[in-house]
Amino acid sequence: MKAAPKQKFHTHVGIIDHKKVIGKPFGSAIKTNKGKIIFALEPTVYDYVMKSQRSTQIVYPKDLGYIAARIGLQSGQTIVEIGTGSGSFTTFLASIVKPKGHVHTYDVDENFMAIARKNIEKAGMSKYVTMTKLDLKTAKKMPQKDVDVVIVDLGDPWVVVPQARKMLKGSGAFVAICPTMNQLEKLAAALRQNDFFDIECTEQIVRTIEARDGKTRHSFRAIGHTTYVAFARKVITPASLRKILVPVEQPEIESEETESSEDESLSSLKK
Repeated sequence: MKAAPKQKFHTHVGIIDHKKVIGKPFGSAIKTNKGKIIFALEPTVYDYVMKSQRSTQIVYPKDLGYIAARIGLQSGQTIVEIGTGSGSFTTFLASIVKPKGHVHTYDVDENFMAIARKNIEKAGMSKYVTMTKLDLKTAKKMPQKDVDVVIVDLGDPWVVVPQARKMLKGSGAFVAICPTMNQLEKLAAALRQNDFFDIECTEQIVRTIEARDGKTRHSFRAIGHTTYVAFARKVITPASLRKILVPVEQPEIESEETESSEDESLSSLKK
């Protein structure tokens, strides 16, 4: 919340009078009316993501961190997001590409967009985000070109792979959020058909540890499966060379079996 002189915040540890907070530096300790101590900490992007108003499932920080590293997200890049949702992912992207970069996010649901706009404004990222109501599945002309990254957060991401390709620069990164493996299968096939390379599908798992003197253990409360994430890069392969790149399925052979088969072949040759 935004601190205001006449407001008080009621919590399970007591009432926090905003007057006692305003003007104090971040990190200050404040006493509630119940004698409990709370600390005034500056909100981070993690806080804005986790505390955003949710109209849809959000992408969790454990996934956001790997996505940023995997695609080399950095300041100055131009990002296209297909499926704004609650705007939490948009907020994270904008916090990294600013001040010279920009996020162009597209959605078709005005209600979702209204909530997302509030979340983005609350995090102070509106300046670096352009939100547009547009269905890229049916759009005849793509609104962007030569972008660095296209992020897709739809139930059927494979449908917009051709559109993503048109907007990406050569070697540009494609990322899709897929809650189920069925979505991954269809998406991976579409990526191969549309000349994408370096395809990787992952699931990020984070385990929280309760570190206490003599009683350290893992937390009994944990976030289970959140999503699978698919990555790919746009390449430009001539038709004559694409045939060479068609993956050939080879059966997996255990090392012990390989050795025994070689021994048998040698024995037969000796005989």
